Amino acid sequence: MGKVVTLGEIMMRLSTNPGKRLSHAQQFEVCYGGGEANVAISLANYGHEVSFASKVPNNDLGQSVKKFLNGYGVSTSQLLFGGQRLGLYYMEAGVGKRSANVIYDRVGSSFGDMKKIEWNINTLFEDVDLFHISGITSALSKEWKNLTIDLIKMAKKAGVKISFDINYRSKMWSLEEARETIKLILPYVDYCSAGDMDARYILNISKYSGDIDDKNEMVYYYQEMQRLFPNIEVFYSTKRITHSATENDLTGNIWMGKHYYESNCHNINPIVDRIGGGDAFSGGVLHGLLCQYDPQMIIKFATAASALKHTVYGDCNQFSVSEVNDFLETGIGKINR
Repeated sequence: MGKVVTLGEIMMRLSTNPGKRLSHAQQFEVCYGGGEANVAISLANYGHEVSFASKVPNNDLGQSVKKFLNGYGVSTSQLLFGGQRLGLYYMEAGVGKRSANVIYDRVGSSFGDMKKIEWNINTLFEDVDLFHISGITSALSKEWKNLTIDLIKMAKKAGVKISFDINYRSKMWSLEEARETIKLILPYVDYCSAGDMDARYILNISKYSGDIDDKNEMVYYYQEMQRLFPNIEVFYSTKRITHSATENDLTGNIWMGKHYYESNCHNINPIVDRIGGGDAFSGGVLHGLLCQYDPQMIIKFATAASALKHTVYGDCNQFSVSEVNDFLETGIGKINR
């Protein structure tokens, strides 16, 4: 098992019940979530030693975040307390052909308002195998664009493997801003979550012009991304076919050792909660890499973990290694006795 640090903002999520619009909501379901926190929880569930680095207000909400993370086995030794508020996001649950909708309320948050690195770098990366961060963090502010790059460089200098999820969010920054920053980050990255849309719109790779074949198309994009950034050892992503808000087909793929590997397709119906499915997928991939699984097993495990995440409410994956493996072995809907 590995020693991992993930770093980013954790927020309170306020969600409507299916069929209820945000503009008419009178009550919300409450949970906590954030890309890097979700990955930390997945890896802790799988038995890795994981610390989540962030900053929350020094009040009852900050303490609630701490208890939430500790409840999943995530260390909060690098969780800072201070600042003005905890970031929020509101989610209107999707139904049928109507997509879910997210509204952020995170301006002035304790983490987002950080102007400098407040962690002790010597202890933050001491004996750490893997550092995971995402484009969401670098999109938070002008300061966080620079802090993200600085933290990645410091981790790299300490001999730590770097995992980066591009995780582009159009509500947080423009394509031009994302391109500029991400192209500065990727030369230091070892493992990267990036799909065909990232290749085309973030990295300006020409659109695939061959016959319509998902495998050959993804091989093309992975080859082009690795040509631009030969330091990146592993690329991975999912292909999703959306039949409705509550029924998706999900297939995972990974580019490793200059070879392409793909999982079986999972039909997920009904979806309880899609939020965090990508983070569960990333957590599964990173688990496989830390445990030195073969590439085909990595992508099978990660995609199954993501499919399972869709069946539970909340941002984070709640399943263990044995539960993911049981799901792979027993299939859909069988009773485990």
